[in-house]
Amino acid sequence: MAGRTPLKLVSGTSNQKLAKAIGDHIDAPLTGCDIERFADGEIFVRISENIRGEDIFLIQSTSKPANDYIMELLICIDALKRASAKRITAVIPYFGYARQDRKTGGRTPITAKLVANLISEAGADRVLTLDLHAGQIQGFFDIPTDNLFVTPVFEDDLTRNYDTSSLMIVSPDVGGVVRARSLASRLGADIAIVDKRRPKPGQSEVMNIIGDVDGRDCIIFDDICDSGGTLCNAAAKLREQGATSVAAYVTHGVLSGKAVERIESSELSELVITDSISVSDDALKAKKIRQISIAPLLGEAIRRIANEESVSKLFD
Repeated sequence: MAGRTPLKLVSGTSNQKLAKAIGDHIDAPLTGCDIERFADGEIFVRISENIRGEDIFLIQSTSKPANDYIMELLICIDALKRASAKRITAVIPYFGYARQDRKTGGRTPITAKLVANLISEAGADRVLTLDLHAGQIQGFFDIPTDNLFVTPVFEDDLTRNYDTSSLMIVSPDVGGVVRARSLASRLGADIAIVDKRRPKPGQSEVMNIIGDVDGRDCIIFDDICDSGGTLCNAAAKLREQGATSVAAYVTHGVLSGKAVERIESSELSELVITDSISVSDDALKAKKIRQISIAPLLGEAIRRIANEESVSKLFD
């Protein structure tokens, strides 16, 4: 790319397909990095090219198995630091442990803060991530942190695939209203809110729908789909309230356990996810699950950071 500030991309093993797509987008091939696991599970990293004085972008989602990928991220950062990289940006499309962002009861941890500390102490100079579960997690880092939003990517996809005049953007809970309103304002759509309660982690119960969804094409907009229970329950309730159709747009497709089966048998017409997480073959083959790429968005953000340009202008 003409005029591009020199930079190097390094990828962990969590999502190498996305890393390569980012590299293709900004014309920056992946730097050689050998990652091995010993018989007892210990991780060994060797950077196979000279990176002394280079601007390094290390791409690694901390998805399942989260603990392994977090440790791999930390070891890669340490290897890069000891190889005399000029600057290390940890590009974490999906930031694991983000849901543990506050004390939920007595004698419980704030694990998102712990992971942020580990990344900083390992030697990262800055962090680039996408749709953090809670915006305040940016403040957990003592280094510059850019939290990108998937909204423009979803806006483009919705505009191409739906009649936006009939859309109703639905927040799956009260906490996601700001996120839903952001997308709705870009599309000129109305919003509705799912009133739910969570008896225990991993389970949700839809109590009511706030807003008139009768005759509308509803789009549930959320940051994470884990077990799929919230989305499926919300879709059933929306259809019950008269919604013409219900689809879901979710940034991070965690899709744990029987999530794929649950979605396939639900009232959802489709679930659209990004490639922030490398999902299973079953998910990719599912009729109701469609994946779109965030490589152009992340690639442009990386290019801007390398060139010391504004990242926030991506969302103007």
